[in-house]
This record gives sequence, structure tokens and C-alpha cells, in this order.
Amino acid sequence: MMATPKSPESAEPRPLHALALVCTLTPSPEPSSSQLIAEQTLQALADHQVSGETIRVVDHDVKPGVQADMGEGDAWPRIRQAVYDADILLLSTPIWLGHPSSVAQRVLERLDAELSHTDDEGRMLTYGKVAGVCVVGNEDGAHHVAAELYQGLNDVGFTLPANAVTYWVGEAMQGTDYQDLDKPPEATAGTTATLAANAAHLARLLKQSAYPPS
Repeated sequence: MMATPKSPESAEPRPLHALALVCTLTPSPEPSSSQLIAEQTLQALADHQVSGETIRVVDHDVKPGVQADMGEGDAWPRIRQAVYDADILLLSTPIWLGHPSSVAQRVLERLDAELSHTDDEGRMLTYGKVAGVCVVGNEDGAHHVAAELYQGLNDVGFTLPANAVTYWVGEAMQGTDYQDLDKPPEATAGTTATLAANAAHLARLLKQSAYPPS
């Protein structure tokens, strides 16, 4: 039987840590704009003394389903433990047909299992964890994609700070990707910095003061 990850409150105080789940459809080692913007957000978080790591989800055999463990060969339990080891979760996704990628949707479906995992006071084990969103695409739709991910993340217990998304969308009907740019546009870089600052601030507040019993 799989062990349930420890509630954040049961662990010793430690520096903040962030995990970015990169939901590109492109396996490693191919370059990915979603990977790049996630790494840039982690770099911005490092300015606030937050360590970080990325997992490119498509590189792992994450089974379809809504259970914490879908059985033999399922890579989700290891990723789930990484989520629980982090204080801040970033979902980084491209826009496909106006929506988050199918990989991002699968992550949300697997996180749905957290609804049935609670501590002794009825709080989901994700309570106290902060979430943010990174979006890239070659057409408009970043706000819609963020809204879909916001709702899903909040439903399964994550808390979102003010300005919880950073994004870039290129001009419609052309082929430039975010990774093709020489450097992030000033507006995107500023939004990334704001997301990092607000996520780190909120994560520290939630570590100091937990949500009340449910």
C-alpha cells in the first residue's frame, strides 16, 4: 500500500522550495518554450530565497485516472511526492486549441485525488501550498488557460497569490515561439518577477499560519 505523503505541518521548518510541472507535449531533450518560462520563473523565485526544480511530465508514464496511484508502472506517485515536498507548485503549459495542453489536464485529473486525502483536522494535505501558472502560445488565450488552471488548482486545495500567472503569446498566425526570442519581453519579465515575489510571500505566510480545521 502506498504511504500517504506527510502533511506540511508535520515537517521541520525548512527553506521554501518550488516545483514546476512542465506540461509541454515535447519530450526531453527537445527544447520547449513551456520549460523555458518555467525555468525563468524559478530563477525569479531564487531571488526570494526559494529553491526550485522542474519535472517535464511527458517524460514520465503518468497513467490516466483520478486516483493517487493507478498501479504498476504509474509514475504519478513519485511526482505526487515531489508536489508534497514543495511549498510552491507551478504549472507551465502551452496553449493548444485555446486550452491548456492535454498533459496539464492530466495533471489536474491526478491532483483530483487530493480531495479525499486530509489531515486529522479535515484539511486537504495541499492546504498551505501556493500555486502559480506559466503559459506560452502563438495565439491569444492565456487568460482563458490561466482561468481553467486556477479553478482546478484551487478546487484541490492550492492557494493562488495575486497576479498568479506569467505568460507570453505571439502574434496570431505566425510561427515565432517564446524560445525563439533573444530575451523575454519587458512586460513578461516584469510579470514573472511579480508572480515570484507574490508566491514566495504568500508561501511564507501560510507556513507561519495554517488554515483553520475544516
